[in-house]
Amino acid sequence: MSIGDDIQQKKFASEFSKALVNIRYTECWLGQRYHGLLKPSGLTIPQYNVLRILRGQFPSPATVNLLIERMIDKSSNASRIVDKLEEKGLVDRCQCTNDRRAVDVKISQLGLELLKTLDNELAILEKGMKSLSEEEAEHLNHLLDKIRS
Repeated sequence: MSIGDDIQQKKFASEFSKALVNIRYTECWLGQRYHGLLKPSGLTIPQYNVLRILRGQFPSPATVNLLIERMIDKSSNASRIVDKLEEKGLVDRCQCTNDRRAVDVKISQLGLELLKTLDNELAILEKGMKSLSEEEAEHLNHLLDKIRS
């Protein structure tokens, strides 16, 4: 279905305007699917993002500043997200060995196990991308990168 059909809008100011609406609409569409898949685990999308960053750092810890730099949603409060994940036992905090004022964050074994379970479930979202060829996905990535450059 086209964006015009999905939002019941026949005319757009320009193809650029239509593309912006289409990107935003697709972002929300994907977000709803992520939310639905993460809800049973009690995670939000930003919490899931932090866990994935920490898994990528594992076994090394990460600082909150590193999390902020690498998060997809830059408006998220990384410190609060880490607090919530720590309450759930999914991350551990420890004093930074290089700077006693800083705190390091490391994914826990429980966090690693949860991500392993979610990897299988979230593969469903990737299957939706299989309607694109590898070449089309590469081209889409290039175009999205180009928009942000």
